[in-house]
Formats: sequence, C-alpha cells, structure tokens
Amino acid sequence: MPAFFLPRAADDEQAERLYEALAEFAGCEPAPPGRRVASITFARDGARWTAEVGAEVCGQRTTSFLRRGELVEHTETLTDAARVLAIYPGTPHVVVTDAQPITGTPSQWANPFPAQPDEVVLFDGR
Repeated sequence: MPAFFLPRAADDEQAERLYEALAEFAGCEPAPPGRRVASITFARDGARWTAEVGAEVCGQRTTSFLRRGELVEHTETLTDAARVLAIYPGTPHVVVTDAQPITGTPSQWANPFPAQPDEVVLFDGR
C-alpha cells in the first residue's frame, strides 16, 4: 500500500487541507486514514479504466473480430490528460481530477466524476 499523498501538496499538513477542500468541491465527505483510496479500476463504455492518485486516467478496450475464420483480439490503450487529485470512497466512489474547472486541462471526464469500482487500492492507513 502506498503512503497517502496528494499531487501539488508540499507537505502532509497541506495534503490534509487539500484533501478536505477537494471533498467539499466534490460534495462528499473526506475519508479517515485507513479508508483513503489510492486507486480504483472500473468499467465504463466497454473499457477498463484506472484512476490512480497522481496519474492520468487511463484504460484499455479489447475488441474481438473474425478474420479468415479466426477470432482476433485487438486491445486499444485509452488515455486522458486529466490527472487524478483525489478519490473518495462511497457508492459510487468520486474521482476528482485537475481538469476543468480546477485547471484548463481538457478531459473527456466530468470533474468530479462518479465510478463504481471493481478493484480498490487503499493508501497505507498509518
């Protein structure tokens, strides 16, 4: 489990303040240590996406088709310029990125956006 951090935070105290401010922006409650989410994997529009704090939202879409009687699979890598700032647990989870309105970063995702994960990695709870 990775140690808790937030991109753009200079120290632990600033990370805590930013985590609370981003929760308010997202309209959700900040999670206590031990329940803070480092990354999630979820399905959307036929693709598997990963949202990881500090990284760009990325995914893969695998399609199958017949070619000369054989089943061929093609995997496409999907990327988005939005960098994940925080993920808040819930039903669904809420992902906050650095896209509009926080910065001018273009993104196909709303900010914040909901996601129902099938995999969750928590930060170290210490």
